[in-house]
Amino acid sequence: MADSRMESDGYDFIFKIVLLGDSGVGKSQLVNRFTKNEFNPEGKSTIGVEFATRTVQIEDKKLVKAQIWDTAGQERYRSLASSYYRGAVGALLCYDITERSSFNNIPIWLKEVEDNAEKDCLVMLVGNKMDLEEQRAIQVRDGRSFARKNGLAFIETSALDATGVDTAFLRILQEIYKQQVKQRGMEEEEGEGGTAPTKGETIQLHAPEQELDDDEDGRMQQQRARKRGCC
Repeated sequence: MADSRMESDGYDFIFKIVLLGDSGVGKSQLVNRFTKNEFNPEGKSTIGVEFATRTVQIEDKKLVKAQIWDTAGQERYRSLASSYYRGAVGALLCYDITERSSFNNIPIWLKEVEDNAEKDCLVMLVGNKMDLEEQRAIQVRDGRSFARKNGLAFIETSALDATGVDTAFLRILQEIYKQQVKQRGMEEEEGEGGTAPTKGETIQLHAPEQELDDDEDGRMQQQRARKRGCC
């Protein structure tokens, strides 16, 4: 898939994505890896909210500008961060696979998304720091089980060695695009009696070194159906 780490003057869509999770799980490092292909071992905790952008080419050769908001995980910043959920169409719920408490707090962050983000916001669960396998406290099956119960996509990543990072961001951008195209098509049909735009060929975004969960497509579809109020 073609993409550019340098910002382009033109793009077809702009999607706002928020990263949520406890302080220290590596949210800022994930953003830096995706937008700059950098990792800062001396990175400090985010204060308030920061954001970065990257323009990528996805399905139908559309250029999507991802506007990624990195929210502070500390409790004292949550009231500040909540206002930045508005307009978000995608969210990555992040935890540290070596820190049990960060995983136990994921339901709290999921509720914040449900309470503050757009009603059609798509959510992906991300277990970060998979390079620290010898310190693992959260098994893959634990993350997968939570994702299945809550209708979320799931992936494990390493901001340190870049495993799964592009896959996570590109996959959620791809699914957001599909959702936006479908919604626009429905609006055109209702307003003008036209037909919905046809979808392009599906692009597989799975990184060879880190596959997404097998049921990820189904869960993304379930999310879209649930947000539309489907039974």
